[in-house]
Formats: sequence, structure tokens, C-alpha cells
Amino acid sequence: MIDGTTHEAKTELREPNRLINETSTYLRQHAYNPVDWYPWGDEAIKKAREEDKPILLSVGYSACHWCHVMEHESFEDEDTAAMMNKYFVNIKVDREERTDLDEIYMKAVQMLTGHGGWPMTVFLTPKLKPFFAGTYFPPQDRHGIPSFKRVLLSVQSAWGGQRDDVEESSADIASHLSQLDKLKSNDDVVLDYSLVDDAVVTLIKVFDRTWGGFGGAPKFPHAASISLGVRRLKPGSKQKTSREFQCLEMVQTTLDKMAEGGIHDHLAGGFARYSVDRKWLIPHFEKMLYDNALLVRNYFEGYLVTGRAWWLAVACDILEFVERELLMPEGGFYCSLDADSEGEEGKYYVWTPAEVVAVLGTEDGAWVNKVFGVTDGGNFEHGKSVLYFSVTPEEIASQYRMSDQEFWARLNPLKMKLFEAREQRVRPGRDEKMLTSWTSLMISGYVDGYKFTGEQKYLQIATAAANFVISKLLVNGRLLRSYGRGQAKLNAYLDDYAYFIQALLDLASVDSDPQWLEHALKLNDVVLERFPDREEGGFFFTSEDHEELITRSKHFYDGSTPSATSVTVFNLVRLARLCGNEQFSQIAERTFSIYAPYFSKAPDQFSNLLCALDFHLSPGTEIVLFVDFAKDDWHHMLRIIQSTWLRGSVVIVADRNRLDSAEEAIKNHPLVSGRAMIDNKPTVYLCHEFACDAPLTDVALLQERLTQLQQECSNP
Repeated sequence: MIDGTTHEAKTELREPNRLINETSTYLRQHAYNPVDWYPWGDEAIKKAREEDKPILLSVGYSACHWCHVMEHESFEDEDTAAMMNKYFVNIKVDREERTDLDEIYMKAVQMLTGHGGWPMTVFLTPKLKPFFAGTYFPPQDRHGIPSFKRVLLSVQSAWGGQRDDVEESSADIASHLSQLDKLKSNDDVVLDYSLVDDAVVTLIKVFDRTWGGFGGAPKFPHAASISLGVRRLKPGSKQKTSREFQCLEMVQTTLDKMAEGGIHDHLAGGFARYSVDRKWLIPHFEKMLYDNALLVRNYFEGYLVTGRAWWLAVACDILEFVERELLMPEGGFYCSLDADSEGEEGKYYVWTPAEVVAVLGTEDGAWVNKVFGVTDGGNFEHGKSVLYFSVTPEEIASQYRMSDQEFWARLNPLKMKLFEAREQRVRPGRDEKMLTSWTSLMISGYVDGYKFTGEQKYLQIATAAANFVISKLLVNGRLLRSYGRGQAKLNAYLDDYAYFIQALLDLASVDSDPQWLEHALKLNDVVLERFPDREEGGFFFTSEDHEELITRSKHFYDGSTPSATSVTVFNLVRLARLCGNEQFSQIAERTFSIYAPYFSKAPDQFSNLLCALDFHLSPGTEIVLFVDFAKDDWHHMLRIIQSTWLRGSVVIVADRNRLDSAEEAIKNHPLVSGRAMIDNKPTVYLCHEFACDAPLTDVALLQERLTQLQQECSNP
């Protein structure tokens, strides 16, 4: 085992290369390749320049199936490795650690080939400019794709015999890369709800009404697009506009079909990264921390606005999966689980009818096979089946003349038996590094779990993870990116700051420890000092004191994760409302205006920024709950506040005893200054649209006022 990932015994006969000293699981997986790998750094770049050799940059990640395939076929092959070592300086990069490099060179791959993906293979000049690129290359010519050896020889031939052409081409590519992110703010843009509405119209047009989600195969969860749909719903209202019905259909079909499909692990909870088909049936089996963090929020939000109990259960199952399989002993979260085990993709997860019957017995086994679609022919490879629901659990229960409660009462114990049997199989490898950004997303997920269930364990996990980041990855006021093997390293990127600030603000909304808001404000100051593009507007992905690369890119498209830019802007509009800071609003509005012309053209790529704009335009509500944290008499009030869907609200939980030890900026914060509990009771201070209510200590009156505001603050 290397950091939770199995390697063939034969590799241990070789001497390890430089990657053995790295903290990244993915890099250490290549430590016994015969390739003379370097990690990205001055040593490799200096060697390339001194020896006038091109750089072979190979980028991937630990849970990537085709990365493992290319390693086995090419990087473990002695002849291929000898060719690589002779002609190139070989650099291996973990895309999750060095997202800055991945951002830049993936754009080059897409520019040169028309598509992207991992493993990513890019050939660079010693000045780091790309001149040839691709993704996976097979060991022999196959399906029109040249073999990796053929590529190596062709690139070496061009480098040796057509140097001028290579240099000119690389200069053109580098120049084009530097222009890709140059968009200026547009002062003529009017920031109003029409921008959100027009984008939602476009999103509805590309929505798959049959199977949910957006686009065809392969199909990825679009968490931000689901959140945008949720934000256009009116909770509890029986009178809906046609647009609201369309958004409800988009949200409900997508959340149902994903939860029914094989992309959802019905035994352990959690979701795989994507489905290879349109129906969410067959997953690419790797499980990423970030997907599960974002889907937690989707299912909790969906539950909040619709009351659909199954979605609440799905969200809680995700949290249980992450706690069981990705929670670090120190408090953060590991990155992912591999798709492969014993060298086969999905082997750990799939079943035959006979295997199910062997675990459950004839009667229960036959029933479960029908419920989960396990057949003799199988729906996967080698006659195996991925477990899935063909329709919703409610519909299956009805088919068997059961109530929902009776259905789950029978199925859940049988699921547990299958899960326990599956645990005896060889498990997929685990990427045992921790990233500040992804851990921060999961902190927010556990905060959501606490908000919607009141389960104290979820809050404890969230606070422990946040304290881990503060103690291990916050050094001299600056964040670090990655933690592994007891070592924190790499300057943090904008997404690390943005996601962690978001997590801190989420924690401040449920926990009275003033450090959450203190750290959020300080780290926001770092963002505004180190990351802005002061000429064009917006934010760079790297800080101004980051190492110099061929371009300084931005991260503004929402993809598998929300863009660093959109979360930064969302933080600014939340902080503007929390602190009454007009400057934060102005910076956010300037950033909105840069990307607003593209909202309706590509809403799926700006969905989280559109959520931030929707929040910014929504009626403002500021809620402060003053409590004695040592008592339990305030939790019910917090549940009422958090379970009320107010699209533009911010919440702070405060304890005067804790505030006394806080820094002056927090003691004098406008939302807490001069306020305290009344008559020793939990007290709510509520302000709406620049007007403050009388303090509330009565639960019934609080519920009445929030219900009234919910009706007032529904869609414009």
C-alpha cells in the first residue's frame, strides 16, 4: 500500500524515483515507475534549460481510472520509460494539488485538440510554453489515436529538426492563453432580476426532462445549476407560476433520477463522480469529496423547499458515508476513493443475482434483486449489475403494496447485510491528501446537516475540520493548499480562500464561537489585497506573490465545483449584508458586470454566480440569535430560523460571554454591538430591508414573523 492505494508487488523490486518523497498520493503512486519523474519545481525546470530538452508534463489524479491505465501501459514499461528519460525532462503533477498548472495547461490541451480530460499529456519548451498536447495515449496505435511511443518520437523529431516552428507555435499558444481571461466590466449592464430569469429560461431549455440533469452522456451532476433552480422556488406555496413549475420539475427530476441511479451508492451512501450514460445508471466509480459536499447541499435545499423526506435521507446518507470513509483522524477530509480495485473498474461495487442470494437467502435475495435491478445478464461488464432503482422508492413500495415506512423497514436491514458483505471485498484505494478547498466545501455540508437535522455530531465534525484548517494550514495569516503525511504545503489558491471563508460564514450562522467571523473577515482582507485584477476587474486564481507561470489565469466558470470567482463574490455579498460594508457590494457588482453578458448564453457555467446575484438582489434580512451557549434552550429557535427559506438572509449566533474575549472588530460588529439576551432567554434580533423589529424571545412569535417574511421575500 502507498497512501491507501495498492501497487503491484513487482514495482517494489525497483528503486523509487524522486516522487517517493512527495505528500501527494497520486505522485507517490508513480514513485516506482522506471520513468525519471520530477515533481514540478525549480530542479526540473533548470535541468530542461541547461540540457535544452523539452518537458513532458503529465497531469492526473489519484482516483482517475485512465490515469492508472496509462501508467500501467506506458509509465511502467521499461522501453517507453527509457525513451522518455532520454529525450525529455519528465514532470508529474497532481492536478488537485497544482490546480494553477492544470488550469493553464488544460486550456492549451482544449485549444490544440478540441477536448480535454485526464491523464493530460503536454509537451513544453524549457520556457514552459506548450507546443503539443493530448490526453490518454495507448501503447499501440488504436482507434485513430497514435501510440505513446509514436508521439514521443514525433515530438523529439520536431524538437530536433523543426525548432523554429516549435518555438513560434509555442509562443502563439502562450500568447493566446494569456488573452483567454481578459474580460472587462461593462458599466452599461443593469444588474436586475431579468439577468437571473433569462439565464433560468436557457437552463430549462437544456434540461433533460426525462432523466434530469443537463446534456447527454457522460452526465455530471451540475450542483450549482440545481441550486439556481431551487432559488427560484417558493417554499410551501400551492400557487406556482409556470416558471416555478418548470424549476420544480428541473430540481425534482434531477434529484430523484440521480438518487435512483447507479451513480448513487445505495449501500454506503455517497455519489460517484459521473455517469457514463444519460440515465445515471452506470457510474464512473470514483467518489470525490467535492461532489458529495455539493450534493449534500442540493438534497438538503431540495428537502427544505419541497419537504421531500427521501431527499433528507439521501443527504444524511452522504454525510454518514463521508464520516465513515473520508474523515481524517486529525479532523479534515481525504480527497477521494478510487474507481478501481484489484485492477478492475467498479469490481468492488457490482453484483450478480447469485451473490445477492448468497448473502440474503433465497426469498430476500430474490426480492432485493428485483428492487435493485440485479439480473442474470447484468447492466455492467461480465454479467455484473450496478444497484439502482428503476423508479422512485415510493413507486416501488406501491408496486409491492407497501407503505413507504414498510418498504424501508424491509429494505434497510437487507442493505446493511449487503454492505457488510461488500466490506469483505478488496476496497478501492483512497487518496489520503487533504485540500483546503474541498475540506471547506465538506465543512459547509456538515453545517447544512446540523441546520436541517439538529444532529450535534454534524456540527462537531464541521468545527473540528475548521479548527484543523486553522491550526495546520493557516500560517502567518495566509492559507496553505494541501496537507498530507503530516505536512502542509503550497500557497493556497483563490478557491481555498473562497471556500474556507464560505465555510466560516456558515459556521458563524450556527455556532457562537466568534473566531469563525474573525477568520472570515481577515481572510477576506487577504483576498482583496492579493487576488484582484485591478485593471480588468475580477479575481486571479493565484495570489500576486505566487510563482511566475506563463500566464496568470482566472477561475470563473462553474464546473464540477463552483468557480473560485463566484464563491468569492457570494462571500462579498454575504459580508456586505453582515457588516454593512458598501465597498464589498461595489466589488461584487463590478464582478457581476464582467460576466453578465454571458449569463443567458451559458447559465450552466455561471450558475453559482447567478445564485450570488439572486442573493444580492433579494430583500435583505439580518438575523442575530443571542444565546447562552452552555444551555440547550436555544437550539429550537435556531432550527426554526435555519429551516425558513429566506433567499437573502444572513444569520449570526452570538454569546455575550464569548464575545467578551473576541477581538475588538467582532465586539463592535454592527449586528452584535449593544445587544444581549433579554431576561436570560435566547433572543432574536431581526432586521429586514433596513428596518429592525423589536427583539423576540417567544418561539411562536418568531415562527409567525419568519413565515410572514418568507411570503414577502418570495420570487419578485
